[in-house]
Amino acid sequence: MNIDRIPDVRPNTPEAQVTVKLCGNVIEIRYMRSIPTAVIEKVNADLYVDKRTGEVKEFRHTANRSDSKNSVSQSLRKLRDLINANLTEPEKALWVTLTYRENMRDTKRLYEDFRRFWTRFRYYLVKYGHPTAEYITAAEPQARGAWHLHCLFLFPEKAPFIPNAAVAHIWGHGFTKTKSLQGIDNPGLYLTAYLGDMELSEALRTGSIRGQIAGVSTTDEQGKNQKKAIVKGARLRLYPPGFNLYRSSRGVKRPKIWQTTEAEAQAIVNSAPLTYEKTIAVTNEAGEVKNIINYRQYNSASKEGGRLDATQKTISPEDT
Repeated sequence: MNIDRIPDVRPNTPEAQVTVKLCGNVIEIRYMRSIPTAVIEKVNADLYVDKRTGEVKEFRHTANRSDSKNSVSQSLRKLRDLINANLTEPEKALWVTLTYRENMRDTKRLYEDFRRFWTRFRYYLVKYGHPTAEYITAAEPQARGAWHLHCLFLFPEKAPFIPNAAVAHIWGHGFTKTKSLQGIDNPGLYLTAYLGDMELSEALRTGSIRGQIAGVSTTDEQGKNQKKAIVKGARLRLYPPGFNLYRSSRGVKRPKIWQTTEAEAQAIVNSAPLTYEKTIAVTNEAGEVKNIINYRQYNSASKEGGRLDATQKTISPEDT
């Protein structure tokens, strides 16, 4: 099977069946049309004919379509949805990075160290009168083989101020960093980008330069904007096969998924702006189109439609 991007195809009737996935402020609608009679005819690997109009158009190929990193991409999409389902108010969360002093490569130790950290962290919260929290944590591999953890701590009210020195003491293995998520309207997409993308300088050192190069704006320790070049998806190849790259506590909510009509889906969307849309054609080895799938994403927290701006990572939901 081959997957190629084509011009957007939406449901042609309000009664058409779609799948809705609700992840906090983010609403995703998927429409799939099985093709009894193909509406496009493949000319070659790059071109097809739209039989409805007679136009010859160019496929937008999906990179690394048979690469083993696809399973990691799927895990990141699930993680993105999990974060969005739980983080609708950024002021109720802390985003903490836990690193090691040494080049720590043992994944079993990684999660055992976090288990012990979480026990001590909960004790700290109780000791200082802070509310209890839930967590979502994800592991990130470095090109040199080292691991570190990104942790999202979710509170039932405004997150307490916890000095970074206190977090580092509780962790006890190296440097820690706490970041604000204020102003991020799609935190799942923003945070999972860290786990898939790699800065161009690191990618060049390791030879992991396959993938689209994009520019992003970040904020340094002094609050100044910095521009960086990243290679999208370059880090995905560093995850070992079968590795569970994220974990969460029991109280974390799961995304809601159900089938309904296009009309009912649009009633749920209401005035939320469209932030992303993609349509793909699934073809067999003979070039026959079997399915056309349209993905749309709406975000009630977004002030404007369209793709995310550079300050929120220049990637699309399907790139991770």
